[in-house]
Amino acid sequence: MALDCVSSYLHALKENWQPVLLLVPYSVGAAALAYVWQKRKEVRTWIKVAQENRERAFREMERAVEQFKKQNPGLTSESVLSLSFKDLHKNLQDGQLSPEHVLYTYIEKALEVTNQVNCVVDYLQECEQQLQEMKRNPRKGLLYGIPVSIKENIDYKGHYTSLGFARFLDKKASEDSVVVKVLKKQGAIPFVKTNLSQSMLSYDCSNPIYKQTKNPWNPKKTPGGSSGGEGALIGGEGSVLGFGTDLAGSIRMPSSFCGICGLKPTEHRISKHLVRTTTPGQKSLASMLGPMARDVDSLALCMKAVLCQDMFDLDPNVPPLPFNDEVYNSKKKLRIGYYDRDGFWLPHPSMRRAVMETKKLLEAAGHTLVQFPLPDVEDAIYSMIRKGVFADGCAVLREKFEWDVIDPNLTEMVALCRTPVLIRKVMAFFLKFWDKNTARSIVMSCGIRSVKDLWSLHVKIENFQKEFVNQMRKLEIDVILCPALGPALTIGYPQKASDAISYTVLYNHLNFPAGVVPVSKVTEEDEKQLSLQTPQTRLEKIFYEGVKGGVGLPIAVQCVALPWQEELCLRFMKEVETLTRK
Repeated sequence: MALDCVSSYLHALKENWQPVLLLVPYSVGAAALAYVWQKRKEVRTWIKVAQENRERAFREMERAVEQFKKQNPGLTSESVLSLSFKDLHKNLQDGQLSPEHVLYTYIEKALEVTNQVNCVVDYLQECEQQLQEMKRNPRKGLLYGIPVSIKENIDYKGHYTSLGFARFLDKKASEDSVVVKVLKKQGAIPFVKTNLSQSMLSYDCSNPIYKQTKNPWNPKKTPGGSSGGEGALIGGEGSVLGFGTDLAGSIRMPSSFCGICGLKPTEHRISKHLVRTTTPGQKSLASMLGPMARDVDSLALCMKAVLCQDMFDLDPNVPPLPFNDEVYNSKKKLRIGYYDRDGFWLPHPSMRRAVMETKKLLEAAGHTLVQFPLPDVEDAIYSMIRKGVFADGCAVLREKFEWDVIDPNLTEMVALCRTPVLIRKVMAFFLKFWDKNTARSIVMSCGIRSVKDLWSLHVKIENFQKEFVNQMRKLEIDVILCPALGPALTIGYPQKASDAISYTVLYNHLNFPAGVVPVSKVTEEDEKQLSLQTPQTRLEKIFYEGVKGGVGLPIAVQCVALPWQEELCLRFMKEVETLTRK
């Protein structure tokens, strides 16, 4: 009987096989749509939970401040906020100020600033427990009692490290990053995490979870990226010291746009252990962790604090090179190479003016200035930097964005990454007759064909670095003075003018320490000169539209030294800061 039933079913299937086969693609399609719907539902849920957690964190910040004020009615915020980092540090070391007074003052100020510009994404409530531990064991490290803000991609135990992706909101960090451990050992108190651009591959500062951060000088302008939350918080005086990361200028551009100082050290001078990146394994362009603050002395003290035995023990990849005070405090006159444009990207008039005015001040102070001939920056951008960063043909990036909500500032980049390589090459072929730079960018994002090609690229990068160093030695140059990108662009423009990073990404490519120092502000004359200049490419024209309306915004210069000479770089930055502030 059973065999008869099976036989009848097989006979019916044989007679009606075409309708059954037609149902297969519909079933597969329905299953695929259901899977996509489910994944996107999860993403939306994770984003909602993260946003609720942030609101809860802000309420905890308010509670902590109110409780402290009730217990200490005679203490004022102004007595803390009015102090420079140097005086704040001294008063904490001498015991004239308590770490509690300083911490809760800056928690309150950080809340005020983030209400204006949306820069804080998380409260590190464990800072309150750290205060209690410091009372029980009052060992005074070099950063004793200093509140420190950290970029969102730096792991802190029990908190999200999302990089602006909802996909990474399913779990929290299981331990502190090395830099956080070292900061705590030195008595610093990490207290908030700050916003970044989704994927950290944009010099704007926005993501689908925590939204857009604004510039504290002008809310229509970007604070820069990807460490824009740090730039905005410190620039708005809601923090005295912070840490960002820098792959193509992500510390230096926010520092320049927000009127603060920032240092990108040589790779591995500071531990990167448990500091997250979007493209792990990418070795063609050096990414680095570095400090951001309102003045150079703050950066120097921070470097002195973290370059300690604790860091060398925790991460053996960091060379045991303590901070060299003798170099930083030296008064020896410098031989300085300079340039006011890189020959690739037409700078804003204020960028060139800032360099030339600083050059005159340095010469008047007795330093020797020598014009520095740059190598072919355009070739470095397209034939080495872009080729190396996108050596996988954007495969890792496509994977990261697969089910995620895409930030509006990244739509063009993601669309290009998702376009098949063959179509990208066809697009580039036709685009070269209209905009050769855009065409080259598309070609260089198509990937590298073999491991042999990648190794050849690395050899080319090494040769470029050697030639640059040889040129500096030939001219007997100690350091380089050059433009920092600025002023801040209108929100939304950075993705349209991505090649403007040429002024900062060059020193990631070379793996040189580089820092920025604010020296001036955009003037009406700068704006007038901007209108008289003729952009050379479509992208430069877009950049010029983005920087319009910048009168009053800060302008910085960039100071550069050879690898592992962070102390000399900071000494040069200090000299520039001293002369321009006078």
